[in-house]
Amino acid sequence: MKKIKAGIIGGAGYTGGEMLRILLQHPNVDIAFVHSRSNAGVPVYHVHTDLLGETDLLFSSAIEDVDVLFLCVGHGEASAFLELNKISGQTVVVDLSQDFRLLAKSSMGERNFVYGLPEAYKEQIVTSKSIANPGCFATAIQLALLPLSVKQLLSEVHVTGITGATGAGQKLQASSHFAWRANNIQAYKALSHQHVGEIVQTLRGFQDSFKQLDFMPWRGDFARGIYVSAYMKTDISLDIAYELYEAYYSQHPFTHVSKSVVDLKQVVNTNKCIVSLEKVEDKLIVHTAIDNLMKGASGQAVQNMNLVFGLPEDAGLKLKSIAF
Repeated sequence: MKKIKAGIIGGAGYTGGEMLRILLQHPNVDIAFVHSRSNAGVPVYHVHTDLLGETDLLFSSAIEDVDVLFLCVGHGEASAFLELNKISGQTVVVDLSQDFRLLAKSSMGERNFVYGLPEAYKEQIVTSKSIANPGCFATAIQLALLPLSVKQLLSEVHVTGITGATGAGQKLQASSHFAWRANNIQAYKALSHQHVGEIVQTLRGFQDSFKQLDFMPWRGDFARGIYVSAYMKTDISLDIAYELYEAYYSQHPFTHVSKSVVDLKQVVNTNKCIVSLEKVEDKLIVHTAIDNLMKGASGQAVQNMNLVFGLPEDAGLKLKSIAF
């Protein structure tokens, strides 16, 4: 089989680096170029030092024709890039920013972006050449609630979630200094996180009657990973809830249902989402854990690429967790 030619825009950041790590080991992909204006001509391993000995690629300021283009850039930069650069309509574009996730903003020229959550929209992804990769918190929360929304069982939902430092991106901020982050925790964007819109859009797409999701995000003192706990009132038993979740995710290779409460190290460095359930009195509690740079970003983007090109969904993504 002819290998897929891939290009990466924004290769010097966290998601760009993670994309490189995946694609360098992907059996069906050749990386044609890694674009970075600020690092053009510099060896990739000078920025992503763990790739020393893995690749001799240099960052490039040029853009080549490729089969798939990953936009690993900041919010607002993806749409600006596509406006300034003529990208063939035959090139599959996977955007990791939030520029095209909402239906009202999902089109640009002849490109109509499909929301890239395979557990919800696999059939649409397979036939698309423009994918809007979901946000990291959005992925974890949607995977916690999708089986309930499909069965019209959602009521008012309350969610807490904590994310690692890499969720803030590579650009240094006051809250990402080691001295601030270590042994510390902080709530931020209370009930106003930017991912709420895409979460509600998906859930209402399956359950029109769904009204309210309250989300309280937290910054954690670890590098990578997201842990979410969502709860709501419901009459269904824990056994029925488990049956519902296991049935829904039985055909999805990366989302696994556990009878034990999930912990973060089970998923870090993998493209997995692990879901566990609890019932306390009249409330169902759903816990999910993902790696924000993998299932929450670059891993899911490669999963979407695999679907579009007819590859096994888990090609290049059979990774182990850190375990300890």
